[in-house]
Amino acid sequence: MRAMQRALAPIAVLASLSFAACSNAAAIGDVLGGVLGGGAQAQSGQVAGTIAGVNTQSQQIGLTTSDGQTVGLLFDGNTKVVYQNQLYPVTALEKGDEVVMRVQTTQDGGYYTDSVLVTRSVTGGGSSSGGSANVQALQGTVRQIDRTNGLFALETGNGVVLTVSLPYNVTNADANRFRNLRTGEHVRIYGVYLNNSRVELRQFY
Repeated sequence: MRAMQRALAPIAVLASLSFAACSNAAAIGDVLGGVLGGGAQAQSGQVAGTIAGVNTQSQQIGLTTSDGQTVGLLFDGNTKVVYQNQLYPVTALEKGDEVVMRVQTTQDGGYYTDSVLVTRSVTGGGSSSGGSANVQALQGTVRQIDRTNGLFALETGNGVVLTVSLPYNVTNADANRFRNLRTGEHVRIYGVYLNNSRVELRQFY
């Protein structure tokens, strides 16, 4: 991530990488199909990888996945970039940043991301969670809420119930979201497993 105290210049994409949606739609489907659970017909999912570049003209983020393939995902003014519980513009992304993206299909068969969680900054050298491998995208139904201790129980399916705790440096947005939680509500979060049944919240989304 680039330092937020100075102006952020758009990140140039390597000329050898093509992020045009019309030319790489099939490749994106091949790479992300399994993640999205059904290829081009899937509606949404999460994918992890490394930033290859950002093309502000075509509004695409280049993402290199774990198998070494680079794909382009559309973004717009609503796309959020989160690093260490703070929001940044897409242009703050740098080549080499490790991220987890929420991805959804567009009407014309392309792929769009509205949420980018930076798990490790290439320049900062730090991690928002102690390692990108620990960051998980989770969703489920709220079963119990302990507002005093900043905890809630999340049933993720198949009888699995996780205890989700707020971090000590929780953002105002996440704190407000927690205060408004209701039992029986379906929620989606990014979190870090502390053990088999305990997760620390990174972000509601």
